Amino acid sequence: MDDLFSVDDAPDRPSAPLAVRMRPRTLDDVVGQGHLLEPGSPLRRLVDPTAGPAGPASVVLWGPPGTGKTTLAHVVAGGTGGAFVELSAITAGVKDVRAVMDRARDELALHRRGTVLFLDEIHRFTKAQQDALLPGVENRWVVLVAATTENPSFSVVAPLLSRSLVLTLRPLDDEAVRVLIERAVLEPRGLAGQVELQPDALEHLVRLASGDARRALTALEAAAGATLSAGEREVTTEHAERAIDAAVLRYDREGDQHYDVASAFIKSMRGSDVDASLHYLARMLEAGEDARFIARRIVIAASEDVGMADPTALQTAVAAAQAVQLIGMPEARIVLAQAVVHLATAPKSNASYLGIDAAIADVRAGRAGTVPAHLRDAHYPGAAKLGHGQGYRYAHDEPHGVAEQQYLPDSLVGREYYTPTDRGAEREITSRLNRLRRILRGR
Repeated sequence: MDDLFSVDDAPDRPSAPLAVRMRPRTLDDVVGQGHLLEPGSPLRRLVDPTAGPAGPASVVLWGPPGTGKTTLAHVVAGGTGGAFVELSAITAGVKDVRAVMDRARDELALHRRGTVLFLDEIHRFTKAQQDALLPGVENRWVVLVAATTENPSFSVVAPLLSRSLVLTLRPLDDEAVRVLIERAVLEPRGLAGQVELQPDALEHLVRLASGDARRALTALEAAAGATLSAGEREVTTEHAERAIDAAVLRYDREGDQHYDVASAFIKSMRGSDVDASLHYLARMLEAGEDARFIARRIVIAASEDVGMADPTALQTAVAAAQAVQLIGMPEARIVLAQAVVHLATAPKSNASYLGIDAAIADVRAGRAGTVPAHLRDAHYPGAAKLGHGQGYRYAHDEPHGVAEQQYLPDSLVGREYYTPTDRGAEREITSRLNRLRRILRGR
């Protein structure tokens, strides 16, 4: 455990990866995340006590890979001058956490030196493991800097979350990635000017890094290595393409990205943007999303957003869901795409959706009333004496198959729940519905 109680010196090792060697030493060296580095910000107060009141006892850094979570933890550790412990939730257990807490308490009591505990991937910790952190955080034996790629609201236990400040890190923009790459090429701890980047190669690395600084620097290191091995000095687009040939797909089937992309998918179909709908469908499929989940969302959208403006949309959606069950991936992508195109290009109406919600709202509010006597069941003994069924008019015996007759309870007479739009098939439904309501009401 003793070797953990020091700031990591990996950046000083020539053999360390470029992304590690280029790790900022101060907050002023950090590129991007400017919204977290304002004067008086929690991070500033953690590193520099003169920047304001004491910083929080626990910070949860939430963001995609390569946005600087580990970097900020090391900067905090270096700035406080305290002991530094780094644990990974992948390998550490409750015993390790308790050992850190015991040692941190001793450090504080014997040497009056604080401890920064960096816990990577805290979302992988069980509830019991996270609970083991509480005494150290509560008593400020440690300053906990936890990192996660998943929404802390779902992955961090409530007692710890309530004692923590959640800081959201954003993917780096292209300009920030560009600055990092250029800095790495020139600085002595980086490539020290051993290579030069062609402008096209630089832009290729920036574009395909997808806001991930670590990925950008790893690709740069690989491209520079290939260039130097060939006895050349100028990194070309060809070198860069060999180093990184695909963009990173930001998607987590268990976390917030799952919900964000699914939400964008539904809203794109609702908004009639067929191209965006297919894009988000592709993102989910390529990320390994369950095709059955996608099919279920399409079925819901067929009724919620298309409805009676195109009644065949639901038929297509249900057929697609059944086909997905029958054939599976990868062919199911074709079936799903057909259903998505149908829904995205169909006329839209949520009138059925609004109608049932309005009816439910009345029922929940107690506006139900008794069933009219002529509509009640008249088949059991004694029903006739109660007047059940008396005066009921059989619709099929009436002209047009519609009888002038009250169906709603007395307290709801005249209430209209379904209001069709003027889009698609509902244009015709509107005129027919008006005729039906006039007959039913004897007008």
